[in-house]
Amino acid sequence: MIQKREFAAVILAAGKGTRMKSDLHKVLHPIAGRPMIDHLMASAAELGPAKTVVVVGSGREQLEATMAGRAETSLQEPQLGTGHAVQQAQAGLDGFDGDVLILYGDVPFVRAKTMQAMLDRLHADDAPAVVVLGFEPEDPLQYGRVLAHEDGRIAKMVEHKDATEEERSCRLCNSGLMAARASDMFELLRRVGNDNSQGEYYLVDVVNVANADGRHSAVVVTDDPDEVRGINSRAELAAAEAHWQAFRREEAMADGVTLKAPETVFFSYDTKLGRDVVIEPNVVFGPGVSVADGAHIKAFSHIEGATIGEGAQAGPFARLRPGAVMGKNSFVGNFVEMKAAVLGEGAKASHLTYLGDAEVGAGANIGAGTITCNYDGYFKHRTVVGENAFIGSNSALIAPVTIGRDAIVAAGSAVSGDVAAGDLRMVRGEQIVKPGWADRFHDAMKKRKASAKKPG
Repeated sequence: MIQKREFAAVILAAGKGTRMKSDLHKVLHPIAGRPMIDHLMASAAELGPAKTVVVVGSGREQLEATMAGRAETSLQEPQLGTGHAVQQAQAGLDGFDGDVLILYGDVPFVRAKTMQAMLDRLHADDAPAVVVLGFEPEDPLQYGRVLAHEDGRIAKMVEHKDATEEERSCRLCNSGLMAARASDMFELLRRVGNDNSQGEYYLVDVVNVANADGRHSAVVVTDDPDEVRGINSRAELAAAEAHWQAFRREEAMADGVTLKAPETVFFSYDTKLGRDVVIEPNVVFGPGVSVADGAHIKAFSHIEGATIGEGAQAGPFARLRPGAVMGKNSFVGNFVEMKAAVLGEGAKASHLTYLGDAEVGAGANIGAGTITCNYDGYFKHRTVVGENAFIGSNSALIAPVTIGRDAIVAAGSAVSGDVAAGDLRMVRGEQIVKPGWADRFHDAMKKRKASAKKPG
């Protein structure tokens, strides 16, 4: 049985990311609402690294702020290659004698089980000096090659630009990810030179140095080449988003969710869905959404930071913003917006309504065009609507205000004071009726129009 040891994750993120053409650091660009480096760190966190060191360079201020309290950062300046980048993490690992796992901030989808396979291989009976993660893409393109024996022992590693035509015919490519004991990694790196076409210190050369010492290294080959997909441009970012979304849709349907038009539904990295949830076309989930069993999300709805209860219905064209909570069997219809608002069990707001900073009791009905006037230009104020209350259409509830249980607010009312339980509140101007006035007006206007058309 392989004895597990402590490991440190070293994440390389010093590159300039010039192909992104962005002021935002490349590894902070989001996929499914989460920075790509955070996808990677979440996978590594499943294995519980003893330390995490992020090697930074260009745009380091952004990464240092993002990593504060979560990882140490080490500066690579100047940037002289991947081997040189890993060397910069050595100070942050001073005194650490466990394993080192080398990851890349712009390769965000590496699975925890793949990382574990690399660490396990490092401590197999033959005890390789270095373990490399290899993959076999459909098109090897410009990837470096891993020349290995059938048993996985590596004969040689070579960058594409330095490889011969025979070496380039090998389809096993280097992902760049490696594992080694800390003592081995930094000693091997110390002896890596830069006699190559780029004048850089390549991380892959630690394998060749180990071979020269009579030690061997081994390759672990992933069964999913997409997990080592690198992201260097906006087009590759979009492709990664599409890949992630396709995987999540398949996962959702396998777990008992109905997607009427899967390709039009977009999830966040943390979207939680219960069984028998139905999602219609063109629904977008932002971060922080939880949907309980049997809920129904209708077309063209946008949901973020919201909790949708069992059997609840939202949409079409619903907008649920952070803090929105829909209780069991509650309902919001077309063009309803909720923000920091709770809709109680069985309560409904069927259309054209804004509920902000509000609490709506069970069974209450919010009529079309109702607005909770929650902001006075300086502070937010709360509206409370009691159980089974009825708010008539086109009402304005001017917070702070409380509408009592079973109370009725008449249509067209602007309510600025509390309404007691069971009361009716009607706030309207006096209705004036002038019998026959409209008929006389129409007759007069028709005559005037006819007269204006006569030739002069």
